[in-house]
Amino acid sequence: MDIFTTGVLRRVVEALPEPQPFFLNSFFREEQREDSEEIHFDIDTGKRRIAPFVAPIVAGKVVQSRGYVTKTFKPAYVKDKRVFDSSRPFKRAIGERIGGELAPAQRQQLLLARDLQDQLDMLTRRMEVMAVEALRTGKVVVKGDEYPEVEVDFQRHGDLTKALTTTARWGETGVKPLDDLQAWSLLVSQHSGATANTVVMDLKAWQLFSADAEVQKLLDRFRGRDQLNPTVTGEGARYMGNVGDFDIWVHTGWYVHPDTGATTAYLPDYTVLLLSPDLDGVRCFGAIKDEEAGFQALPYFPKSWLEKDPAVRYLLMQSAPLPVPYRVNASFCATVR
Repeated sequence: MDIFTTGVLRRVVEALPEPQPFFLNSFFREEQREDSEEIHFDIDTGKRRIAPFVAPIVAGKVVQSRGYVTKTFKPAYVKDKRVFDSSRPFKRAIGERIGGELAPAQRQQLLLARDLQDQLDMLTRRMEVMAVEALRTGKVVVKGDEYPEVEVDFQRHGDLTKALTTTARWGETGVKPLDDLQAWSLLVSQHSGATANTVVMDLKAWQLFSADAEVQKLLDRFRGRDQLNPTVTGEGARYMGNVGDFDIWVHTGWYVHPDTGATTAYLPDYTVLLLSPDLDGVRCFGAIKDEEAGFQALPYFPKSWLEKDPAVRYLLMQSAPLPVPYRVNASFCATVR
């Protein structure tokens, strides 16, 4: 059996352990596939209106339907292309006993699965970076080789992004982080109707938060996980406890920046996110512009081919992703220092 055929590659990828990134898993759980190269998404612009009163004998008052705006975005492609070295199966694989115990064909299968897993993990990290950017700023900036920089603005209300200054910063005398969380939660409810009770912060923000005397008094570190929202889960974050109805998480994940090569935190220093699991986040995917993919709407499409001279095999993973917070006002971000 040729393990490099498209059908086999897709089955291998589907059988691989699925990455469990915290932000995608918790707030972008749904998936939307497009039959075109463009992604279409709706932004809820409806206000929190109430029904009108009229006298019983008066005709009903015409009320406009709840509003929304449909936007279109042609996503940049993720194209992870790498050489599958034909000499690798003749060398001991990672984890294999010294001296070797596997045949070259067995090593080739293991190496293929390893490379596909790495491609899938890299794609997932890229999407996680985009998801975090959407939650932090209400926008996603997309740029790449021969792809002009594009800002996708989900139109989050300006009240929902703050940078504390001077004497209002956490750690300053008289500043009460719990008062800030309450005020920010009310802002989210005001602009979206959602209850924002999931707090995610980086380690430095947590150090300021947990040093506050009122927080130390009220923080409950012993509430069982069976009482937490089961949809908030994934790798890279630790549950630190709760204060009232606020569940506090600290995120400590990093990735290697593709432009600078620097190890970069998903959350910048002193970042606090206040989020609702009702964010309605969706992982959107444009159709794959590849005849071998059948121009289908797929989250990813692996393929491989062989160059005859010199004998080089290539492995390519393609995707056209965009995480979209349909209820973008159900998120809030503050820089607290």
